[in-house]
Amino acid sequence: MEANRKIARVLAHEQNIAHYQDLLRTKLSDVEMRFIERRMSEERFAIEMLRFMSRDELPPRSRQTAV
Repeated sequence: MEANRKIARVLAHEQNIAHYQDLLRTKLSDVEMRFIERRMSEERFAIEMLRFMSRDELPPRSRQTAV
């Protein structure tokens, strides 16, 4: 059960990254762009922490998190 919850959290972070990538394709100010890039970095870090803390429970990296 705990593994399913962790997988759901990873998927949520991946969806957030995809959303931020979509936003980066729009016209943004420099401040907005830096904010979104920082948020993407934080999301990627959260994924890596989840993967590190549960190496045996989570599937290998998806293509989205490798970007």
